[in-house]
Amino acid sequence: MAALINLNGIVATDSWRMISDDEALNAATALPGQHLVLTMPLWQTDGETLAEQGHKVGVWLWPDDDPESLISIVQTLPIIAVQFPVFTDGRGYSHGKMLRDRLGYTGELRATGDVLRDQIYFLSRCGFSSFALRSDQNPEESLTALNDFSWVPLVGR
Repeated sequence: MAALINLNGIVATDSWRMISDDEALNAATALPGQHLVLTMPLWQTDGETLAEQGHKVGVWLWPDDDPESLISIVQTLPIIAVQFPVFTDGRGYSHGKMLRDRLGYTGELRATGDVLRDQIYFLSRCGFSSFALRSDQNPEESLTALNDFSWVPLVGR
């Protein structure tokens, strides 16, 4: 399990379960009230049903997904996770900026996947509020990245 840090400078416990396209949703619904983050295809087919069953449901965007497809429901989502399949893939930064600036998203925006300490500052500048670090990254050391430069956080303005 990846270490999770946030803009408050906290190493957090992750209460969200990421559900991939390959994972069976019936296993995800065994316990009512779970916090689930679904890929776009799963969210489109099952998100509303899971929410009606009492689950908190968020969306997991991949680089090829279009954040603007969430425009009608973006404010109802408690979390949007953006996948960084490799640290050199910068499309997630654009997703973050679009969600915050163009779509006005105010919930938790999480960077996940190949997330390194060196990206934390720049991800926060694009509106990310939490970071699921790659397993070889030290969370306490990664928190120091938030203080590498002086800045005013974009979240909460």
